[in-house]
Amino acid sequence: MLSALCGEFIKQGVTMGKLLELQGISKSFPGVKALDNISLSLEPGEIHALLGENGAGKSTLMKILCGIYSNDEGKIFVKEKEVKFDGYKDAIEAGIGIIFQEFSLIPYLNAYENIFLNREPKNGLGLIDFNKMKEETLKILEKLNIKINIDCPVNELSVAEQQFVEIVKALSLNAEILVLDEPTATLTPREADRLFNIMRDLKANGVGMFFISHHLEEIYQICDTISVLRDGQYIGTMPVKDSNVDQLVEMMVGRKVENTYPKKPEKVPHDEVVLEVKDLKRTKDFHPNSFKLYKGEILGFAGLVGSGRTELARALIGADPCYSKTVILDGKEEKLKSPDESLAKGIGILPEDRKAEGLILSFSVKNNISMNNYSKWLKNKFFISDAMETATVKDIVKKVRVKTPSENTTVGNLSGGNQQKVVIGRWLNNDCKVLIFDEPTRGIDVGAKAEIYELMRQLTQRGISIIMISSELPEVIGVCDRVEVFREGAIVADLEGEDINSNTIMLYMTGNK
Repeated sequence: MLSALCGEFIKQGVTMGKLLELQGISKSFPGVKALDNISLSLEPGEIHALLGENGAGKSTLMKILCGIYSNDEGKIFVKEKEVKFDGYKDAIEAGIGIIFQEFSLIPYLNAYENIFLNREPKNGLGLIDFNKMKEETLKILEKLNIKINIDCPVNELSVAEQQFVEIVKALSLNAEILVLDEPTATLTPREADRLFNIMRDLKANGVGMFFISHHLEEIYQICDTISVLRDGQYIGTMPVKDSNVDQLVEMMVGRKVENTYPKKPEKVPHDEVVLEVKDLKRTKDFHPNSFKLYKGEILGFAGLVGSGRTELARALIGADPCYSKTVILDGKEEKLKSPDESLAKGIGILPEDRKAEGLILSFSVKNNISMNNYSKWLKNKFFISDAMETATVKDIVKKVRVKTPSENTTVGNLSGGNQQKVVIGRWLNNDCKVLIFDEPTRGIDVGAKAEIYELMRQLTQRGISIIMISSELPEVIGVCDRVEVFREGAIVADLEGEDINSNTIMLYMTGNK
């Protein structure tokens, strides 16, 4: 079947008049061949999707194109002229811009200072023209129909707002070749549509774009061509109009992926309340929210970006201050003044930004899983038993199916899906009874998503209760047993059964019901 599909793909050769050509690009890291003889091309005004699982080599290839990595073999041609980049600045000068998957922002600079970093306009006195920077930033934001505070440090902006700063940064380059690496990962559907309209304008003006996304519906909405990579190998290229989802998934993962969402229990668990939250108010004038979480269920928090889902979860565990709350855990009222206290009571959280808040990327898998819980391996009250720790970590790695050469592998070298599993493993090591998953599949490929969903369902079968915060409606509908819908900081609906559908949820989210 795979060979037949491969035969349908168009092998791209060298053709005159291309905006960009990558010929025979190869790249190795210690112990890993990340890219093996990859050749792609890009036409003026073409939106070219680059698909593949995490670790397939997509981002590595694009970083080579943008001068961030150097290729070991192969050539790059821009408008038929061979180019060699010693850094990102060289790529910018050649007309190439990139919207990074991992934010490249300086946290204590504001939006326009980040956007024009190292290329600040000067006034007549040779000084930085801050007014010009602000003016150009606001122009692009206005075209995107997005409003953010461009004067405050970007670390005070939401993740979605930081993503828009990245987008504006790339658009401000006036690049002829634009790389968009997971640009919609933190955006609402409405915000993504605004970005797509900008991409269509750029396309009409002859800008060629590489677009990386794990959302296949976006590919069909905006792209002209699709290329697939798997394990650093080029699989093939085809027009979007000649493709279908089943083909693409099989090409990406090398097998058929069926039943993405595990089967839900026939009856929603209502037997035992594990967690009850009453009258949680983040500020004195804020709307009070209340909800229940039952043993062995997956409770969804759905809402538009900025609707208060994550903020409520953080206030619940004591990560953010709140004006008032009553938390009853296993029938006993708890104060939960800090995340440490919440963890001690059995509540763990997988944060939205797992790399910044959930992991120490330079630490090993073992160290990340063991974190917060070294006391369980103490020997003679003073020393940690390495043998006991290693045995426990190996067992957890096996349970959550982390794909890693060993427990001593640096966690930053793992794919997004496996990094997420490491965070889950840490909380299992802490014997958590309640887990809060905040955007659990953000930046994760289709195969790894299915594994995360199945793992979540297995956890509930073992009696663990899960709150899942997600901006992806299909995910909420496919995974959750009940759904709390948020709008403007308030829970406006509690849905279950047949009421968990896209129309009903969207009506509540947007205030039309």
